[in-house]
Amino acid sequence: YVAAVYEHESILSPTPAALVERRSALELMGRNLDIYEQQVLAAARQGAQIIVFPEDGIHGFNFTRSSIYPYLDFVPHSHSGKWNPCREPYLFNDTEVVQRLSCMALKNKIFLVANLGTKQPCERTDPRCPSDGRYQFNTNVAFAADGTLLATYRKHNLYFEYALDTPPEPDYSFFDTPFAGKFGMFTCFDILFFEPAVNLIRQYNLKQIVYPAAWMNQLPLLSAVEFQQAFATAFNVNILAANIHHPTLGMTGSGIYTPVKSFIYHNMESYGGKLIVAEIPVISTDYKTNLEKTPGRVSEKVKEQSLPSFYAEMMYDNFTFVPVWGEKGEVQVCASTLCCYLNYRRAVLTDELYALGVFDGLHTVHGTYYVQACALVKCGGLSFSSCGQEVTDATALIDFQLWGNMSTSYIFPLLLTSGITLDFADHMGWKNNYYFLSKNRTSSGLLTAALYGRWYEKD
Repeated sequence: YVAAVYEHESILSPTPAALVERRSALELMGRNLDIYEQQVLAAARQGAQIIVFPEDGIHGFNFTRSSIYPYLDFVPHSHSGKWNPCREPYLFNDTEVVQRLSCMALKNKIFLVANLGTKQPCERTDPRCPSDGRYQFNTNVAFAADGTLLATYRKHNLYFEYALDTPPEPDYSFFDTPFAGKFGMFTCFDILFFEPAVNLIRQYNLKQIVYPAAWMNQLPLLSAVEFQQAFATAFNVNILAANIHHPTLGMTGSGIYTPVKSFIYHNMESYGGKLIVAEIPVISTDYKTNLEKTPGRVSEKVKEQSLPSFYAEMMYDNFTFVPVWGEKGEVQVCASTLCCYLNYRRAVLTDELYALGVFDGLHTVHGTYYVQACALVKCGGLSFSSCGQEVTDATALIDFQLWGNMSTSYIFPLLLTSGITLDFADHMGWKNNYYFLSKNRTSSGLLTAALYGRWYEKD
């Protein structure tokens, strides 16, 4: 099927904390929706059957609870699949944004997924009801090609979104299409957690995901395109990921991903939006992941090494590292129960410092979640203290096999190359209680090769 995602540079309110009338909120959102309209038309002309827009694309961010209120539409959560906002605009009040999105889908005969702020009044008798008498949600909406509202999803894992509420229970949201079956739906930070993302995919055996995001890149392990790709590979799904474009905030990185191929956009240099359209195969639901059966040599023990280990902060976590020196070798590094092993050979010796790092613990900055990571990274400079820094360019081409005795089965294989480009492993999977990732000759200089494990039970 043909899919489209749009990385949108949203027109933002210069004063998001100011209280405004609904009319001026609609005026600002209308300017973003005008851009959406052009992009839907462009995508449809290229044969796209579905288009996905980013999180916060219509209204922006940095609101307070009261200042966001005029920007919120009313969207009935349980009404999905029975209401066509374009054809029945009179059913509910405050649905101007939803109506426009519905009409775009209808006019261009395309499935459409967008993110907006929504409101829902609540009763004082509801113990969770906020003191102002309403819930405010970060919401995705999905429309059919005839404009019908098919599904809504309210973001569960909020990221410093103090203006918004978490729904009482996680939404498991998906919708059906004639061209690729069911699509699951979640938002941005959700991708790092078991609920609802992992549970949704497993429970409903989903193979296609739509994913609006407003993601701030964090190298070396959580760049948007790097993690989106790893997620598609780990769960053997297609992901249509639309991110916001605001380079000054570190926001860029969208793509259409299959487990073996990616069509991505990552651009920190220039401004303006970007439409990506790609034809990808439908993954059938009976397709099983082949991770169990991959060949690979895993040597249990690495010979004794006299390499110095050192500590450095990476992604706000205290990693234990060993340097990766010379043309070839085998190294290992351990922290608590996790040991990481690396076999490597450099195609050309460059004067770049690489290190193998391990972290097994609770990550506590900008969210709390348990990580088990084995990571081969290029350091920022030649000193040990530069390891773990954000690096975007590298020249070293390295053949490697990386493995670790991970305690969780949820491993995201990261492979990021120079200029924030992606590569794919030759082999990966489990072999006698070790998860491994191997690659002969990266396509360009290696930035990061990592096993990023999420141990959800220990969150």
